[in-house]
Amino acid sequence: MPIAEDPEPRPSEGREPDGNASSGPDGKDPFADLVLDEEFVRGASVKEQAGRTRMLAAQWKHTPPVDPGGRRSVNDGPAPKKRFARRGRPVDAWGNPRPRRSLEWRTPLFVVLAVALVLAALNIDGLRSWYQKRSGDTASTAPVPTIAPATAQPTAPPPPVDPTQPTVDHPWAGSPAEGWPTSITVFEPKEPPAATGVFTAQQVADQVELVKAYLAAANLDPKVVAGARPEAALAMLESDLRETAEKALARPSSESSPTTWFSRFDARDAIPIGDGYRLQGWISVEGDGDRGVLVHTDFTFVYPVRPGPDAAKRATAPKPSRPAQPSDAPAPTGPAAGAVKPVGLLTPVDDVAGDTWTTRTLVRRADTFRFYDPARFDVEPGKLYVARHRSDAANSECGVHDGYYHPQFDQFAAAQAPNPNQSGPTEDPYDLTQPPNTSDVCGTASRS
Repeated sequence: MPIAEDPEPRPSEGREPDGNASSGPDGKDPFADLVLDEEFVRGASVKEQAGRTRMLAAQWKHTPPVDPGGRRSVNDGPAPKKRFARRGRPVDAWGNPRPRRSLEWRTPLFVVLAVALVLAALNIDGLRSWYQKRSGDTASTAPVPTIAPATAQPTAPPPPVDPTQPTVDHPWAGSPAEGWPTSITVFEPKEPPAATGVFTAQQVADQVELVKAYLAAANLDPKVVAGARPEAALAMLESDLRETAEKALARPSSESSPTTWFSRFDARDAIPIGDGYRLQGWISVEGDGDRGVLVHTDFTFVYPVRPGPDAAKRATAPKPSRPAQPSDAPAPTGPAAGAVKPVGLLTPVDDVAGDTWTTRTLVRRADTFRFYDPARFDVEPGKLYVARHRSDAANSECGVHDGYYHPQFDQFAAAQAPNPNQSGPTEDPYDLTQPPNTSDVCGTASRS
């Protein structure tokens, strides 16, 4: 009787009379020699799944497993988007986080960053300048309004400006003169030159141009400002006046100083920056009866300078307090003589860029030039005669009469030696409403 698993014989099977089943053509059982040992199991090409695996597969077919957190299933759908464009940590096929790559490359990066921080700390000024350039600092990029040339004495001083520390890159920071003209050629009398006395209008105009050329040669020539001898300016003066100026250059003193005539700096402690100096002032013309024509000028020249190689040493040196040198004293000789200087002082020094603190010196000159009637007076044609001369300088060391201006720098203020000659009041050098101060009292400039 057939069993439940095999209710009837298979078509290919046959029953032998001796009770042995035969499936092959020769009647031999193909599995008769088969041994189910360990070698047979290992060599099997198809393996049966474990019972628990078949059970879980049947269960998860209708009820997928729930993620306990941290892992995702293939049935969870697309992963939610990350905020701030963060990239998710990579996982393997089973949802396990993959190991991160080695972090050995970060070590040299940290070393480089540490060195950069140390260098930045040692150069704060350079870091500040870099930041200002990168961030577009309005103090250095804002346009400066141009101030027109004056034609008469002003009635009020320039308004205050944000007192920013000037540097080599920004020498005009904090100065009202930043928008002033840079050339004296733009200045003209308030009224056009007209015929005056015996001189025609064209002759008066030529006289005004000669005066402007002299002021430019004496105060705006970069070589002269850097300490060179003012040959062009000397050549424009009449012989007696030129001789007086040459004596002042050879024997500087408090009574006869070259700075009364010319603007000059000693490159050992102050080096002019560029050649775009600023000036403001006015020119006027009037007749002098039979004596000819008077040309009045009143100009303030502003010079930005940076420290020279001996600026710090000069700031700490004691300031002399001695009586003025007689004007008839013999001329000094040697390197200390006013007209004898190293060759480097007579050649403008190239500018350097950077954040080195600079300062400014202001020189005001109020002069009256006289042009005589050549038919009545014995004069040198084409030369200048000075009827009156007044000058004053702000931010220049008092009591020193060596033929140069010696400005004071803020970076040396803490070590600045006291000056016994500086006892006057504090004044605004940009205030042109008053005439120049010609007294011997040495005061203090409220700004530069």
